[in-house]
Amino acid sequence: KGVYIIETPRGEKLAVANLMTRLFMDPLDDPFHAADKICKSFRLGKDIQGLLLDVHGEASSEKMALGHYCDGRASFVVGTHTHVPSADARILAKGTGYMTDAGMCGNYDSVIGMDKNLAVARFVRKMPGEKLRPAEGAATLCGVVFDIDSKTGLCTKVQPFRLGPGLSEALPEA
Repeated sequence: KGVYIIETPRGEKLAVANLMTRLFMDPLDDPFHAADKICKSFRLGKDIQGLLLDVHGEASSEKMALGHYCDGRASFVVGTHTHVPSADARILAKGTGYMTDAGMCGNYDSVIGMDKNLAVARFVRKMPGEKLRPAEGAATLCGVVFDIDSKTGLCTKVQPFRLGPGLSEALPEA
């Protein structure tokens, strides 16, 4: 369906939606049109207390454009797909929380979670070789924690987190 509604024990509703971008990806529907439809379907602070948009895409510029496009209409816009946590977690001008990429949960001594030797060999040879397989070893957990004002549906705090080997640790305040 593209949108999932989560209801908290206190009766608050959070809508979560996934948008797929187009730059450097297979031809997909227009994510800006999809974002409009989703944002117009709910009134922040009334129908729902929060709207999280997961923007799955290759290009940071397209994810950032969607963040600004949805500013004030979504609680939080977070990018996924590139596997590397970005250092730009912030609240945009109209109150939408934003982070270009939350990062992956996996072994960072790898190439986006895959065995680094197999991945490097593919790039060096410019031809497929042995099938890629997940890297073995300790994983790092990456993501972002954000607070929402349930009356407005807008973001009040953004904190990235990283826990595990391979990246500098970032733990959110309690």
